[in-house]
Amino acid sequence: MLATLLIVFREVLEAGLIVGIVLAATKGVVRRGLWIAGGIAGGLLGAALVAVFAGELSSLFQGSGQELFNAGVLLLAVVMLGWHNVWMASHGRAIAREMRAVGGAVAEGRRPMTALAIVVGVAVLREGAEVVLFLYGIAGSGGTSAASMLADAWLGILGGGAMAGLIYGGLLAIPVNRLFAATSSLIALLAAGMAAQAVLFLQQGGYLETMSTPLWDSSWLLSQESIPGRMLHTLVGYSDSPDGAQLIAYAFTIAVIAILMRLLRPNRRATGNLSADTA
Repeated sequence: MLATLLIVFREVLEAGLIVGIVLAATKGVVRRGLWIAGGIAGGLLGAALVAVFAGELSSLFQGSGQELFNAGVLLLAVVMLGWHNVWMASHGRAIAREMRAVGGAVAEGRRPMTALAIVVGVAVLREGAEVVLFLYGIAGSGGTSAASMLADAWLGILGGGAMAGLIYGGLLAIPVNRLFAATSSLIALLAAGMAAQAVLFLQQGGYLETMSTPLWDSSWLLSQESIPGRMLHTLVGYSDSPDGAQLIAYAFTIAVIAILMRLLRPNRRATGNLSADTA
C-alpha cells in the first residue's frame, strides 16, 4: 500500500533528478531529447527484464521451499533498502558531479551523443531494478493486493515525476535534502519490517525455531487484519503478536542502517545537491 507509493516515489524522483542534471548540462545540444528519451526507454526495458526473470524464479519455488524463497527475497530487499539509504547519503554529490561532467563533455563535443543515452539508461535501469526487487519483497510480506500495489505504483510514478519536473524547472522551492531525509527514515522502518517478516517466513518453514513464542498480543487494540493494521504492517512492519526473533531482527536492521548513515554523515546532504545541480 503506502510502502509501494513511497518506494516508487523515491526511486522515480532520484531518476528524474539525474535526468534533470543531464538536461541542464546539455542545453542547446541538438537532438539531446531524443538520446535521453532513448536512454530512459532502454533503462525501463532492462528493468522489465529484471521483473520477468524475478517472476520466473518465483514460480520455480511454488509449493516447494516457498517460505525460504520469500524470506530470501525479503532479506535481499532489506539489504538493498539499507544500502540504498547509506549509498545515496554518501554518493549523491558524486553522482551529480559525474552527470554534469558527462553532459558538459557532450555539449563541448568531447564525447558522443550516445553517452547521454548510456548514463541515463544506467540510472533508470538501476532505479527500476531496485523498484522491482523492493516490490517483490513488499508482495512477499503480505498485507496488500496486486491491484492496490499497481495503483500506488502509478501514484508514485506520477508524484515522483511531477516533483522532479518542478525541481528541474525551478518552480518548487523545497529543500530536497530534507525530503530525502524523511523518506530515508521511512525506508529504514520499511526495511526493518521486512527483516521481521523474513524471520517469520523462516519460522513457518521450520528453518528457525529460536525465540518463536509471541511476546504479547495487541490485536485487541489494533488488529493486524484491520485496514490500519495492514497499512502499518506493510509500511513499518507492525505485528500484533511479534516474537523475540522478529523484534531482534527489526531492531538490528534499524541500528545497522542508522550507524552506517551516521558514519557517513559528512556527506549526508549529498542528495540535496542533486536538485541544486538541476537548476
